[in-house]
Amino acid sequence: MAASNWDIYDALIEALPGNAKATACVCGLHWMGVRSSHGGVGVAMTPSDGPPLFAEAGSYTGRPLRDVAALIKSWNFYEAALGLAAINAALNNPEAVEATHGVPLGTLPRANCFHYLREEFRGKNVAVVGHFRDLEPLKEICSLTILERKPQAGDLPDPACEYVLPGQDIVVITAVTLINKTLPRLLQLSQGAKIVLTGPSTPLTPLLYEHGVSMLAGLVVQDEDAVLRTLQEGGQHQLFDFGARMVTLEAAPHLARRAG
Repeated sequence: MAASNWDIYDALIEALPGNAKATACVCGLHWMGVRSSHGGVGVAMTPSDGPPLFAEAGSYTGRPLRDVAALIKSWNFYEAALGLAAINAALNNPEAVEATHGVPLGTLPRANCFHYLREEFRGKNVAVVGHFRDLEPLKEICSLTILERKPQAGDLPDPACEYVLPGQDIVVITAVTLINKTLPRLLQLSQGAKIVLTGPSTPLTPLLYEHGVSMLAGLVVQDEDAVLRTLQEGGQHQLFDFGARMVTLEAAPHLARRAG
């Protein structure tokens, strides 16, 4: 059967436990949050475009987690972000990360992927999809191209990905591309590159290695109550002060495959 752009989404939904329920759903100013009955809170970035419409608001809590996760396929990006948070509730809880990757959480690098990969960037052609903070210093050590839906000075508009990504050595992609449905095409365009999926919205699952991703940098929630409270109060970077931390995971060479 021919590959479909939905394959990556279907695989993420099917990876969730069938009997888990969403016991809390929070739609914050900056982040969505979902809690699983099996333990775990997942986070995904709240979209910044369009009106925040939820057709079935008031009915998400108590549903099977997979049902809420299926919203990731919605073209209403607010619903899709809630779906991604539901996926992360199951896949990014500390026990799941340790079990699926076979590494104690405390041993995983806490640095963001740009600091972690700084020496690997040196002398390479590097493309970053999404304008992250503190990228400017990287221009001194590599040929850096930044692609952004809302370009800042020096950025390229994201349609330039069709021309820029082929032939790059390293491609770093924001996990928000799962929400806006551009990730499958970005993976196709990045064939042959080392692909890093990054940001608090990133599902920390080896399933993504099967789709060409080589490294995952995402969020693990260690204090569920504190994080949900922070989301409810409109917190942004405070998330990292109250019970959440970024971790970086890399595929073993025999697991990583090139996208395509």
